[in-house]
Amino acid sequence: MATTHINARVQKHRNALRMAGLRPVQIWVPDTRRPDFAEECRRQCRLIAKAEKADTQLDRLVDESIADVEGWTD
Repeated sequence: MATTHINARVQKHRNALRMAGLRPVQIWVPDTRRPDFAEECRRQCRLIAKAEKADTQLDRLVDESIADVEGWTD
């Protein structure tokens, strides 16, 4: 009986959100509790650092992009 009451409240809340023009979505995010999560972060950071060193035009592109943003400061 209590579960039915909770389900009705949840459904009412969801209906109100839908009436407000919102819709539910489901997203998947990395599981930070996995034992290998930290090592995978390090691995990906090393790949990014390596790619940045190899891309000689990246700094120039970033500097030009920043210059195009009004009100940007160093």
